[in-house]
Amino acid sequence: MTYQARLIGPDEEKRFDAFIASHPKGHFLQSYGWGEVKATTGWKPFRLVLEDRNRIIAAVSLLKRQIPYIGKSILYAPRGPVVDFHNPSLFDEVLAAIERVARKQGAILLKIDPDIPETDIKVKKLLEEKGFRLSTGGEGFDGVQPRHVFRLDITPSEEELLANMASKTRYNIRLAKRRGVEIKEDCNIEDLKIFYEILKETTIRDRFLVRSYSYFETMWREMVERGYAKLFLAYYKGQAIAGTLAFIMGDKAWYLYGASSNKHRNVMPNYLIQWSMIKWAKENGCTIYDFRGVPGDLNEDNPLYGLYRFKKGFNGEFTEFVGEYDLVYSNFYYWLWQTALPIYSKGFRRLLFWKKKSQG
Repeated sequence: MTYQARLIGPDEEKRFDAFIASHPKGHFLQSYGWGEVKATTGWKPFRLVLEDRNRIIAAVSLLKRQIPYIGKSILYAPRGPVVDFHNPSLFDEVLAAIERVARKQGAILLKIDPDIPETDIKVKKLLEEKGFRLSTGGEGFDGVQPRHVFRLDITPSEEELLANMASKTRYNIRLAKRRGVEIKEDCNIEDLKIFYEILKETTIRDRFLVRSYSYFETMWREMVERGYAKLFLAYYKGQAIAGTLAFIMGDKAWYLYGASSNKHRNVMPNYLIQWSMIKWAKENGCTIYDFRGVPGDLNEDNPLYGLYRFKKGFNGEFTEFVGEYDLVYSNFYYWLWQTALPIYSKGFRRLLFWKKKSQG
């Protein structure tokens, strides 16, 4: 059977997102709006659909990034493509369509990190058969998207979910309520500024980088206003002390950003705000709540172990994905990108450093 593959524009955004939301492998990172968010950070989005008699049967949101110095680019499909990976012929059609886009855009590779568990040997074998190469993971969360997450089945009742949590987690949720912590869910764009200030406080304390406020404004416009994300703020005695951004697509919800003030941490706002997001996900028909990244190294000496312990307390299932895979279109440029360019860039930055130092 021959399918029609084509790129779509803004006029088909709702149709595209409806398919992503309805597919078992749909993900908010494959939504139309997320491509618009990434467009403000140097990526160019392309949305590709595969149709059978005008019905979408597979789709992918591709992000293109130029590679410095060599006039080439890479394509990245975060948590994509959205296709039945257990249908090899359909997967072939998707890859062929993506390659045609890649050739036109001068892309040297396609990078994917699909929502496929590490235990799915059939899909791992399929990727290898199609020429994909397992990419080296990074530090911390092991890649562009976290390879290890906690996922919670939220189909049980609220009472059952609470009963299944670690006793300390359940205690801290109730403690926050007793101490008077309140969760604000009807947030607006002005509340985003409050959240960002708490986020900056968090980054200083925990020593990680944060994007500019304009990035979060874009996220608000493209995701919150589209109904795919929601801001939660925790208040104590009239003061905002914690905040989170949760995302939703179809029957899945994700906890993406979290921030907490250095003040009043003893009233446990993070536990109550997390429970509020889980209940919100249930109310919106979700069956899965994804706590996102945790370290793959579960040694207690790992600086991120505290994050693992916090998320584990909600009784989610530790899930490992297959990881990042690269489909290479040009071996020479891939080698250049992987080996020569990093060495050149490092040397060039060092040269600039010494030049500036010598000039005072």
